[in-house]
Amino acid sequence: MWWDLPVIESLDLLQHIYRIPEDRFQDNLNEFRELLELDTFLNTPVRALSLGQRMRADICAALLHDPKFLFLDEPTIGLDVVAKERIRQFIQHINQQRDTTILLTTHDLSDVEKLCKRVMIIDHGSLLYDGKLELLKERFGGKRQLIVDFYEIYDQISIEGAHIAKREGSRVTFLFTSQDITASELINQISSRFRIRDLEVRESDIETTIRRIYEERLLE
Repeated sequence: MWWDLPVIESLDLLQHIYRIPEDRFQDNLNEFRELLELDTFLNTPVRALSLGQRMRADICAALLHDPKFLFLDEPTIGLDVVAKERIRQFIQHINQQRDTTILLTTHDLSDVEKLCKRVMIIDHGSLLYDGKLELLKERFGGKRQLIVDFYEIYDQISIEGAHIAKREGSRVTFLFTSQDITASELINQISSRFRIRDLEVRESDIETTIRRIYEERLLE
């Protein structure tokens, strides 16, 4: 059976199934071997691969014949952080360098945040949203944070369009939305009136946004 074959023999078998020209097959295989680091297990039987190795081999096999459209179902599920990052980098490479359209179905929202520009939200078979990820976050993401480390402790800090959520000595956390004030406007107002040591803007993460959409049923 095919799962008793070494990985390299399984890939050779796919070459004949898809009738991939020899030169194209070798070019693709050599590129994918390097990007996915396949060489360490090319001679290992498919049934003996780890989950991460199997996923990398499967993605390689799916792309050998240069498909224009690729479906990936939970491609990073159960993988460690190193294997996840390798898979994500490869997906980005294929999308950007080969212009391959990739449809990703996943419950790992960090995959969505790092890989997707367009998202579709489905609930019980109904399509709730189809559009840009940034627009989804802007519309439903809630408040953004600006964390400011001042050079000294200021008693009175009031900025129209933002409110203070937390004070820890000279560190102050502001909450704001883009509809009320942009990050650059907020930073400009603060820096023109106070001495700043450091600052950081934190966006609402996609997991928080999606949870809010479902819990508050914002798309119904």
